[in-house]
Amino acid sequence: MTKPVHSHKLLEVLARHLVDAPELVRVDESEHRGITVLDVLVAPNDLGRMIGRQGRTADAVRTLVAAVAERDGQRVSVEFHELGGGY
Repeated sequence: MTKPVHSHKLLEVLARHLVDAPELVRVDESEHRGITVLDVLVAPNDLGRMIGRQGRTADAVRTLVAAVAERDGQRVSVEFHELGGGY
C-alpha cells in the first residue's frame, strides 16, 4: 500500500493556514488496521481553532482529506492533538 502523499500534504497546508503558529504544525502518520492515521499536532492555543465551533472545522478538514485519499485509493483517519499533550 502506498502512502497517501496528497492527503498528508493537503492536511499540512490546511492546518498551517488555520492556526496562529503555523511553524509549530506537525503531521505524523501511522498505520492502524489498514487505515492510515494522520495526527495533526498544533500549539495548545491553536487546538480550538483546528476543531472549530461544534467541531465544524475539524469535520470539514476530515471530509476534504478523506476525499483526496479516496481518490488515491486510500483510507485515512485524521486526529487532532496539541503539542506536548502526551499523545
